[in-house]
Amino acid sequence: MADAAGGGAVPPEHRSGFACFVGRPNVGKSTLTNALVGEKVAIMSSRPQTTRRAIRGVLTREDAQLILVDTPGLHRPRTLLGERLNDVVRETFNEVDVIGFCLPADEKIGPGDKWIARELGEARAPVIAIVTKVDAVPKHRVAEHLMAVSELADWAEVIPVSSVEDIQVDVLANLLIKYLPKGPPLYIDGEITDEPEDVRVAELIREAALEGVHDELPHSIAVMIEEMLEPDSPEASRDVLEIRAQLFVERDSQKGIIIGHRGERLRDVGATARAGIERLLGRRVYLDLHVKVAKEWQRDPKQLGRMGF
Repeated sequence: MADAAGGGAVPPEHRSGFACFVGRPNVGKSTLTNALVGEKVAIMSSRPQTTRRAIRGVLTREDAQLILVDTPGLHRPRTLLGERLNDVVRETFNEVDVIGFCLPADEKIGPGDKWIARELGEARAPVIAIVTKVDAVPKHRVAEHLMAVSELADWAEVIPVSSVEDIQVDVLANLLIKYLPKGPPLYIDGEITDEPEDVRVAELIREAALEGVHDELPHSIAVMIEEMLEPDSPEASRDVLEIRAQLFVERDSQKGIIIGHRGERLRDVGATARAGIERLLGRRVYLDLHVKVAKEWQRDPKQLGRMGF
């Protein structure tokens, strides 16, 4: 069998397909995606609703190619943005070959988990219940949580994992791959995501901006890349890649929080983001950040459209 993705011969037992991680906000979906891929493709934060898109990460092995789709946290929406994020999740889990439902070991099963379990009851794909963050609690608590998760629904599999301590991450990969159809790779070897470069850069800026903020501000932050200028472009003024980006918030008071006293916090955000961008791109970067107020953008269809939602 020839490799449709441009490589050599593919074993007849080779499997390839899509899996997605579903769960409440902040249950470890992005961390698990990055652990399986072996590289950071999804930003991480302790803040809810960090993930706003269905982000694909690619795990390529000799016997299989697993395309992981990290989705926003399913939640009861209070804004148009929240409704659209939930739509992204539902569209994703209705298109994949296998679903991983993430339930953290350090939190009891709650109404949100039960609501998602009912939603997943309508999915055509098999569902693996993944008990995440098992490193955060004693072993007896893990055992109790596994029992409670097993009783929640008739899952295809139940598995405890820890992305931080690398507990059973490889076992989870094998389980997910077991449910993929046989077929050639869909992505070329070495490709770890299909996220555009400017989107990944914007996400790294948003990740840096999320650190240290509180209350409703994380939901209100959006980032758009205005331009990325190569050194040899006529508009460039420096001998490095110039990136100009806008951080949007919904209120003037939020703008002040992001900028900080005499601009100190914005400088910290820029320094953190620039370091991450330079690691991602493997080159020096000049990062120019500006903060703007886009009033109630989470509830405005036109503004959401301009921001890619």
